[in-house]
Amino acid sequence: MNVYDFDNTIYDGDSTADFYLFSIKRHKKILLLLPSLLLHFIKYYGFKIGSKTEFKENMYSFLKYCDIDNDIEVFWNSHINNIKSFYYNQKKDDDVIISASPEFLLKPLEEKLGFKVIASKVDKHSGKYSGENCYYDEKVRRFYEIYPDGEIDDFYSDHYSDEPLANISKNAYIVDKDKIINWDHSKHITPKI
Repeated sequence: MNVYDFDNTIYDGDSTADFYLFSIKRHKKILLLLPSLLLHFIKYYGFKIGSKTEFKENMYSFLKYCDIDNDIEVFWNSHINNIKSFYYNQKKDDDVIISASPEFLLKPLEEKLGFKVIASKVDKHSGKYSGENCYYDEKVRRFYEIYPDGEIDDFYSDHYSDEPLANISKNAYIVDKDKIINWDHSKHITPKI
């Protein structure tokens, strides 16, 4: 099977950021949360205080202002064109997407595009995580949880933080916009989780 990261890999951009901006346009009340988001952004990215999950949970607090199921449907109707053509050209029936993005946002694509989604379990109403952010080693753990004997033929990502998945794949590639290059195993990333 082939496994793909989602954002900036097969999707041109960051789907969570795009959905956030899309939601602000539809629900102006979200702007009331910007001071809190800015504070948590500075705390996490500026001073390295807290976890990425805590930062993301704060960001996802905007979901309380959304008509979430309808908003997701309208979002994908307008953003499905962000799926890169290289993906469509090599798509297979058993493709798996493993992403740190929230599962509720990517799950509708299973039916639309015919792949399996493994992503961060985030409550679509509260923004609270159940489990770990699906990132770095957690991606491998979640993959084997669903596919205990799974073998990855080709793995694609836009970032070396997906090194754990690259290491269990027969072949691994970095996707840089529309260019696909062989994974450089000498590049090692130790992410802050």
